[in-house]
Amino acid sequence: MRFVWAVLAFVLAAVLIGTGIAQRTIFLGPKDVTAELTVKSPQAYTVIDSAVLRSHPGEQTLVAHGEGTIFVAQARTADLEAWLSDTSFNRITLAKDGTTTSKVVEPTVTGDGATGAARNPAGSDLWLDSFTDKNALIDRMQVPDGVSVLVASDGKADAPGDVVLSWPLDTATPWAGPLMVAGGVFLLLGLVLYVLAIRHSRRGRGPRRKAPPPLPVTEPIDVSDREALDAAPSAPAPEAGAEPEGPAPTGEADPAPRGGDAARERRAVVPKRRRALLLVPALGVTAALLSGCTPDIWPHAAETPTPTPTETQAAEAGQQSPAVTEAQAARILESISATLADADKTHDATKAATRLEGAALDARKTAYAVRGSVADFALPAAIPADKIKILVPQAYDSWPRTVLMLVEHGTDQKVAPLIMTMTQPDPWSNYKISSVAEMQAAAKLPNMAPAWLGAKLTPPDSPFLATAPDDLAKEFADVIDKADKSEFSDRFDKTALDFAKSVRDSRAALQQALKDANADTTSSLTFAAAAGPEAPVSMSSIDSGAIVAVTVDDSQTIKPTSADAVIKLDKNPSAKALTGVDQSATGFVTVYGVQLFFAVPAQGSDAKITLLAASQQLQSVTEIK
Repeated sequence: MRFVWAVLAFVLAAVLIGTGIAQRTIFLGPKDVTAELTVKSPQAYTVIDSAVLRSHPGEQTLVAHGEGTIFVAQARTADLEAWLSDTSFNRITLAKDGTTTSKVVEPTVTGDGATGAARNPAGSDLWLDSFTDKNALIDRMQVPDGVSVLVASDGKADAPGDVVLSWPLDTATPWAGPLMVAGGVFLLLGLVLYVLAIRHSRRGRGPRRKAPPPLPVTEPIDVSDREALDAAPSAPAPEAGAEPEGPAPTGEADPAPRGGDAARERRAVVPKRRRALLLVPALGVTAALLSGCTPDIWPHAAETPTPTPTETQAAEAGQQSPAVTEAQAARILESISATLADADKTHDATKAATRLEGAALDARKTAYAVRGSVADFALPAAIPADKIKILVPQAYDSWPRTVLMLVEHGTDQKVAPLIMTMTQPDPWSNYKISSVAEMQAAAKLPNMAPAWLGAKLTPPDSPFLATAPDDLAKEFADVIDKADKSEFSDRFDKTALDFAKSVRDSRAALQQALKDANADTTSSLTFAAAAGPEAPVSMSSIDSGAIVAVTVDDSQTIKPTSADAVIKLDKNPSAKALTGVDQSATGFVTVYGVQLFFAVPAQGSDAKITLLAASQQLQSVTEIK
């Protein structure tokens, strides 16, 4: 019966192990599903629609082959359509039956920045992510809903025609591991039963000995003869074949039993060793079956969802998407930082103009011009690419788009963070910084909308702020000129008033220097602050206020008061470098651009307008004509 149970255990082991192996081999389906994307008429650009990318669950893998440069980018579908609106392109969409189809989309707009000419897609700030390679490219993506993919070359050559998209399939076999383990257990059980059956069989068929002859009747021994019997000499050893006389001495041990016991001990050890050796191959077979196993062959417990922070700010109905994502903003900032670093090294104003505009560009142009003659003239602050501490993109689907960000200089706490605004005028242009200033030491930004939500731009003439953005620069310029005599001085906080005082103190120092040189009798020096030509940029805050960026021009005019007097620039090399003259009989006008960021409260609030950041650079020096 033991043999029967052993055979049953072996059969069960073979079935279980075979089933487990079959699940990982002959019954295992394909690892992924693929779709070959073809186009009928090659174009410079191919757009893979979001519905195609998300037609199967899981990560999307795009493989493209072609000659030369291969470029792949991810972008919101609406942004891609806007970028391609002035040119024709292939669009791959999903048909009702689940197959992919392609069609050529013709241009829909012209003018307003749209050129219709071949345009290299590499380097555009519009992309959420992008990759470039030569001849072949593999891109693994997790594309969300509403995001499409652009495949192109350099904008001139046709887009790669050999494009394959694949998605992974679930090939997990959670019962393969348990089946093989159970088979290994039954295999071991069968071996144990088999060994026990053999042992039992051997014991049942062992040699049978004949029964011993009948023993003689034992007679009683006389105790009185015991002493004489003990004193008698030992009998000589019997000869071979002779029968021993009388019973054997009772004081000696029989060696035969000892030899028999040792033999039985040896015979008992041998089967145990054999059974141990039989277990080794069984364990080896089970280990070999499981050695190549992966986590896919085991059941997985239901994963507990990772808790996510509760959103404290909800999107309003119909609110548009933020202009950039955090990853996209970091990539844009890195590009801006690298471009301006190269421009600063070579004093290349043209290169700087690709990433700056307005007062920020004017300050760098002036600095580059002066550095040609004055080597130690300070350049405006470099744009760091280390860390975006605060990002507030405009929630807007069209253009122009504006982004506000606060950037730190790595871990260096001694360098003030920079707050800046950058604007993208149209889909075909990159972002340019229009205003940038250093944060004040004690400044604290108001509560702003998170980056994933975005904020709205406050209209320049908004009546819902304590001061309309259009009037802010003019009012603060009045405070600089008139101090506490200005009707607007009580609207600004102490930080703003202290900064205005520092401007007036620098003016007084120049007046004193002119007097110390005995030039105040032959020349006049006047000052005036006015709103700069740049339009204000106002990003709304959660408390119905706004952060407003404005520019104030602080001008200094020096003129001779005598017909025989001239204004010399011997002690002003920067003015000499900008004007190209040593002296003038009419005088000079020097303009310093002051870039300012204010936190403006809502109308009716008791809070004052707070100065957040300020930066002052030489803007221009011109001779009076």
